[in-house]
Amino acid sequence: MGRKVNPIGFRLGYIKDWDSKWYAEGPEYAELLHEDLQIRDLIHEHLERAGVARIEIERYPKRITVTINTAKPGVVIGRRGANINELKEKIEALGSTELPGLDGKTLRLDVVEIDLPELSAKVVAEDVALQLERRVSQRRAMRQAIQRTMRAGAEGCKIICKGRLSGAEMSRIDWMHEGRVPLHTLRADIDFAVEEAITPYGRIGVKVYIYRGDVLPELEEGESEPALAPL
Repeated sequence: MGRKVNPIGFRLGYIKDWDSKWYAEGPEYAELLHEDLQIRDLIHEHLERAGVARIEIERYPKRITVTINTAKPGVVIGRRGANINELKEKIEALGSTELPGLDGKTLRLDVVEIDLPELSAKVVAEDVALQLERRVSQRRAMRQAIQRTMRAGAEGCKIICKGRLSGAEMSRIDWMHEGRVPLHTLRADIDFAVEEAITPYGRIGVKVYIYRGDVLPELEEGESEPALAPL
């Protein structure tokens, strides 16, 4: 049996940072953790297919800051901020009933634009899933997504589709990759995302791995890179 490990969780504390940044002890930790999950689910539901790549939540004594990293900031904000204000009202309304951690705290929503959406696994997975829902061939959707990702500067990309592809009677797996995707190397910057395409034949799962190069420690002034050990 293959043991699958999330590439982002595998690198937490090494080259990846946490999406939630706060501290709590005991039962309060579980409550705040579930609150974060509810906030993320609400944002993804409200901003479906809006290119939301990452949601960061920071908690302070009197303030909660939610940072939305997206490839389409105009869609997230809306005309004259209508969309983002509606989202804020929904989160605050949820806080008055199901999220006690929001009581008495100011909610702040920040929107940050992604520089290269083609290097974000979440955005690429959403794009492939959207094409599958439009009945585009999975081979064509994967090939075009990989080509765009490699042109943007990635060193490797792998996309896996699983389900009743092209309306087949039995589910199967189809995958395509280009370049290197070293999943066991901790210094390798691997972005990973999972998305689902809802089709008349059922759900099709899409997994995307993007290798964006190695993250090496910063050298101090006058220090040289360590020599590689002989093989």
